[in-house]
Amino acid sequence: MDQYAVVGNPISHSKSPLIHTLFAKQCAQELEYSTLESPLNRFLALVNDFFYGSGGDFNENHKGFGKGLNVTVPFKEQAWSLCAHLGDGAKLAGAVNTLYLNNQNEICGENTDGIGLVRDIKNQSVSFKEKKILIIGAGGAVRGVLQPILNEMPSKVVLTNRTLSKAEALVSIFSGLGNVSCRGFGQLSDSFDIVINGTSASLGGELPNVSSGIFASSTVVYDMMYAKELTVFNAWAKAQGVNTVYDGLGMLVEQAAEAFYIWRGVRPKTEEVIQLLREA
Repeated sequence: MDQYAVVGNPISHSKSPLIHTLFAKQCAQELEYSTLESPLNRFLALVNDFFYGSGGDFNENHKGFGKGLNVTVPFKEQAWSLCAHLGDGAKLAGAVNTLYLNNQNEICGENTDGIGLVRDIKNQSVSFKEKKILIIGAGGAVRGVLQPILNEMPSKVVLTNRTLSKAEALVSIFSGLGNVSCRGFGQLSDSFDIVINGTSASLGGELPNVSSGIFASSTVVYDMMYAKELTVFNAWAKAQGVNTVYDGLGMLVEQAAEAFYIWRGVRPKTEEVIQLLREA
């Protein structure tokens, strides 16, 4: 049976096996999807084992039978570096979350995170076109979603980050794709149509040090993190009078659906799966 997996460290918490198993059942696809935890210094060996059955004896159960890998922290940048071919969505992202082999048996990489975020927001009948967008954060998660967001033709995208130089570096990479600029935390006073929290602050129960002036009641707020209850960031936005907030669970499912399509040529429906995960 075709083997797929998600590799990371740690990885036992991953919802990807459940998501892809549900996709496979829905789309009548015969496959197995599991988790693989790689030691920090053995990622390349694991990938070679998985696809080619070479590179060591890392995982006998999957050795050489792999058809596709999802990649999560902390290996996305390493995955980008080992690819013989990168899809358009991965080149500027500098990170890869989906690996597969082409007809020449070469490792290819894509980044489906940005597509997942854009789809999830558009599923809520929210358009990016001609909107003023603020993105908080300048790490790998933000770099991975910038191109798909800019492709939606917003009027402007402003990046803000505690360390401004990191935001400036992203502006220099993506400035050719649209109106993208950056400001420091203390330079934000006007409100935006869409605010995206691309930091992991919510996981630690913290908030980025930005002014509540970024919000209007009509602002759509999106936290790329997700939780059973409102994330800390979304709860703060609601307390400032924001009516519409979303977390990143839908992004997780949508990016997985795009990976599934790349691997299997079938696009699963996501609404049911998102709802099931919400209720789990």
